[in-house]
Amino acid sequence: MSTDLRGVLTALAIPFASDGSIDTGVLRQVVDRSIDGGVHGVVACGSTGEFAAMTGDERRLVVETVVEHAAGRVPVVAQTGAVATREAIALTQHAEQAGAAVVMVVTPYYEALSEAETVRYLSQVAGSVDIPVMLYNLPGATGVNLSPDLVGRLADENPNIRYIKDTSADMAQAGQLIHRLGDRVGTFIGWDSLTLTSLVEGAAGVMAGTANIFPADLVAVYDAVQAGDLATAKARWDALYPLMDAIMTAPFIQAVKSALVSLGVPVGPPREPLLPLDDETAARIAGLLASR
Repeated sequence: MSTDLRGVLTALAIPFASDGSIDTGVLRQVVDRSIDGGVHGVVACGSTGEFAAMTGDERRLVVETVVEHAAGRVPVVAQTGAVATREAIALTQHAEQAGAAVVMVVTPYYEALSEAETVRYLSQVAGSVDIPVMLYNLPGATGVNLSPDLVGRLADENPNIRYIKDTSADMAQAGQLIHRLGDRVGTFIGWDSLTLTSLVEGAAGVMAGTANIFPADLVAVYDAVQAGDLATAKARWDALYPLMDAIMTAPFIQAVKSALVSLGVPVGPPREPLLPLDDETAARIAGLLASR
């Protein structure tokens, strides 16, 4: 496969201080927690990172902080998609200049684009930089599904499109991406509870918000699959699954932040209009964490 990025990538949760600003000090702790847990890369301004609730300047600050603090220990992926093409290009070029290894580009998330508009938008953004580009397929938010045929076309026409994060939760589609395009596009699955399934299927890796919470466990599953030790991978996954399921069936951003707070990482609440997790669900997740 003509790709270098593989493994478990953490979609970083972004801490907010009591005044609502981005807490760069705690953000550095969040980055260290994932890298110390053995992940293969970190992602700035993904969906778990609440990018849609940030200003452009805040998104630039997050990317700069993460790149500076990662300091080459792992690759940094910067999500730079936006509602307007001009803004997406500006954020993408900034990420390249800041030192991101890869940019990830979601399609606009208000008005669903036509196929022609989707191709033009993604091609213009990809063509604005030299570093590798990861397409971000998030049909639940964008109203646009990047089919395997469309991804293949985009990769053929734009040589630096080398990855896709598929958050469709459709394993039939994921299988097509992996098997049809694996010679030129690395597929990362963005639905955390499909981690084991997608890795066994041959995905290049997973991009997981839950890797903020239990990075070493997800890395252990990945390592076991890569070693061909499926029994160990299944055993590790079975032990992790009750906690994974509790987080995935709760409001996701809130659940990730609640879990981190219960582990002593003061990431604060999500940015409004999102509200903190309800007390009962928070207590259940905390209890599962404490019993591990």
